[in-house]
Amino acid sequence: TTPALKTVQTEHAAPQLYTTLHRRKCSSVSTPRITTHYTIHSRDKDSRWEGIEMERFADEADVVIVGGGPAGLSAAIRLKQLANEHEKELRVCLVEKASQIGAHTLSGACLEPTALSELFPDWKERGAPMNTPVTEDVFSILTEKHRIPVPILPGLPMRNHGNYIVRLGNFVHWLGEQAEELGVELYPGYAAAEVLFHEDGSVKGIATNDVGIAKDGSPKDVFERGMELHAKVTLFGEGCHGHLAKQLYKQFNLRENCEPQTYAIGLKEVWVIDEKKWRPGRVEHSVGWPLNRNTYGGSFLYHLNEGEPLVALGFVVGLDYTNPYLSPFREFQRWKHHPSVAPTLEGGSRIAYGARALNEGGIQSIPKLTFPGGLLIGCSPGFMNVPKIKGTHTAMKSGMLAAEAIFPKVTAEGLDSETTGLHVPEYAEALKNSWVWKELHSVRNIRPSFHNYFGLYGGMIYTGVFYWIFRGKEPWTLKHAGLDANQLKPAKECTPIEYPKPDGKISFDLLSSVALSGTNHEGDQPPHLTLKNDSVPVERNLAIYDGPEQRFCPAGVYEYVPLETGDGMRLQINAQNCVHCKTCDIKDPSQNINWVVPEGGGGPAYNGM
Repeated sequence: TTPALKTVQTEHAAPQLYTTLHRRKCSSVSTPRITTHYTIHSRDKDSRWEGIEMERFADEADVVIVGGGPAGLSAAIRLKQLANEHEKELRVCLVEKASQIGAHTLSGACLEPTALSELFPDWKERGAPMNTPVTEDVFSILTEKHRIPVPILPGLPMRNHGNYIVRLGNFVHWLGEQAEELGVELYPGYAAAEVLFHEDGSVKGIATNDVGIAKDGSPKDVFERGMELHAKVTLFGEGCHGHLAKQLYKQFNLRENCEPQTYAIGLKEVWVIDEKKWRPGRVEHSVGWPLNRNTYGGSFLYHLNEGEPLVALGFVVGLDYTNPYLSPFREFQRWKHHPSVAPTLEGGSRIAYGARALNEGGIQSIPKLTFPGGLLIGCSPGFMNVPKIKGTHTAMKSGMLAAEAIFPKVTAEGLDSETTGLHVPEYAEALKNSWVWKELHSVRNIRPSFHNYFGLYGGMIYTGVFYWIFRGKEPWTLKHAGLDANQLKPAKECTPIEYPKPDGKISFDLLSSVALSGTNHEGDQPPHLTLKNDSVPVERNLAIYDGPEQRFCPAGVYEYVPLETGDGMRLQINAQNCVHCKTCDIKDPSQNINWVVPEGGGGPAYNGM
């Protein structure tokens, strides 16, 4: 018999923020050893691991889902709805790396309720936490001192009539409750660390993370092997730039017929503001200052109606930016001082902070979605509608379509399958025939239209002409610029950016911000931000690009500090600070950083982000 997975709800201790003040003395060899993780340094060749029991318990389900976000939970719910309708027994297990469902979810979020209404037509009666219908919609171009209003014409993707402002973490938590009521087995606090394969090469399931490995990569006394979960089909819904999806792309060559994914980083804060300035239901977006015309990005500010005067505000920067001196975090802090933004925040207090990468590749960057034994759903393959800045409704719909495609196969008597893990290409077909595909096709050229001499303004003109007049029916498809990691220019070709000092009232420093994310990891474990080669950061990233990872990371994970011998620098990785945004894995110009999962339950503890 196999022990069932234990559901753990780890209480988050006070966040441990590590700066140079707390660093351990490091032996001064030519390149100090940074990476100790077994994905880089195999345990087979390590004498410290001799005689350690490496057997894993295995458990069987019909369907295993990786990731408890909108896509994974919608798939789980739809599967159980179908099983109940057809009176079939169906075991659905979902693993989630956050200690609680919704604790790693971060989004704006302005939710379009299309998919939700299909999943639960009675969502209002079920108490979905959607308390703020959009009442006002404002779009602006900012200059340093002024705001130029832009009319939002009916039919433009930026229009939010009929949508809801939500705290997506709370919405996801509610979806989790609906899933449990239907009999889905949810396992928060378990990170899927490895894809398992059958002998015929098809996916067999996943293994959860090992626990009890020390920072130096040796086994602790409490070492415990992860658990295997086997399934007929495994759904991968890890969110943007999932680390298992990265392996699947290579294993099954899923990206051979699509463009590289292109990304942005979204940073977000929640504030309690002065009640006199609070306008529940108001949605504001801006483009322009403080970014130059050739850096894609913009802001959002949403007034929530949650019983207290809350606003959610944030800043998005396309990760195809070219200047290594740019800091998305500091651009966000600077934007809050704009004369059209600061008055809303004055006298208020900031209660939450976080960040997450998001997909901007659209339809051009969607990989092959199915392979023997599994499928990709949600933001992992990337169904975000970029000009709408919305991906929750499309992610949910992809999960529901996946459930509908696999249900008849996993419940069929006498499975007729060429591979042990079921291959369900019908899912990709259903998606191509759904409103998701139509929607993404119509806006496909908006994001790449910004790659022109006029940048932002050229893109806006293109959108006005081809989207508003022709509704995306132009007979061509524009290309993106290529991998975001390849876009940085050497530091010597760029101007350093002088950022103003934070005032501690409207703008803040990085570490006090990360403290508000509730981020916490077991300190004595190998850094989960692994380097393929420990010497690359200093020899290449620092030498050529002035160490951009110390600026693009929104959590202060990467620091270049002087060597103890006093000659030269070394990279220090403060892995405890990591908010799991994945930006480093995407933007590292050397593509030397590989983000892997830390021990389950580690990471941010967002409260309704």
